[in-house]
Amino acid sequence: MPEGVGWPHDPRAPHPNPSMHLLVEEGFELSTPLEGDAEPLFICVDNNREYLRHWLPWLDDVTSIDDEISLIRNISENNGWIDGSWLYLIRINEEIVGVISLNWVDWNNRSFGLGYWISEDMTGRGIATKSCTRLIQHCFDDLLLHRAVIEVCTENSDSISIADRLGMRLGNF
Repeated sequence: MPEGVGWPHDPRAPHPNPSMHLLVEEGFELSTPLEGDAEPLFICVDNNREYLRHWLPWLDDVTSIDDEISLIRNISENNGWIDGSWLYLIRINEEIVGVISLNWVDWNNRSFGLGYWISEDMTGRGIATKSCTRLIQHCFDDLLLHRAVIEVCTENSDSISIADRLGMRLGNF
């Protein structure tokens, strides 16, 4: 069998970028944000501010559509990456209902961390679980990573339940 070419066989080779668009199922997709998404994304964040405040430390830094425009422009200028993260909007029938991200990628150890949030009115429908499943599949199959970590607050029983459903184990770091 011939030896592989490129990353991960050659650690000096460029790493692949995550896909810009991932289909979860018909009418359900993950996609990197475009500038036109700034207003609906801000509305989704703003409508869920009280619900999300307990878990998301960055929430009070997002106070306007301009903050979302700035984020999206930064993502675009950095070929999809922002501070080592890759962000996807979770869309159901084209409506933004949350966000999932690769919070970090450790290419040397071929591992990555996931974070996500779903609007309160869309919880309990399997959206976060299916989004995690699809992004993990993409990272394993297409990016050749092999260890996924979901970062959750130890008091966030809903997110811990998602990790349990995905067969992950609780670790203390």
